[in-house]
Amino acid sequence: MMDGLFYFFWLLAIVAFIFEVVALVDILQVPEGAFPAADKQTKKLWLILLVVANVVGLGGAAGILPLLSFLPIAAFIVAAIYLADVKPAVKPYKNKGKGGGSSSGPYGPW
Repeated sequence: MMDGLFYFFWLLAIVAFIFEVVALVDILQVPEGAFPAADKQTKKLWLILLVVANVVGLGGAAGILPLLSFLPIAAFIVAAIYLADVKPAVKPYKNKGKGGGSSSGPYGPW
């Protein structure tokens, strides 16, 4: 029984790490000015938090940190806050300035 429980939590740690990687990849695509425009903390702060969360999440998924310790759970919470709160707020600013005007045809901007 203990082996099954261990593998369940290990699978959760891997899923959490993937979640953290998705958050880090997303923030790299958002321009710096989107964060103050959306009334959120700076990109630099979120980038630091998400890099640390990825390192901790990798440690949890690789078995370096105990699966039920505080740090992997905190890392997942940081990524979840970014994806649930910050990402939707900065999304309207994400594609601004990437070529393309206000009019677009069926195959993209004219």
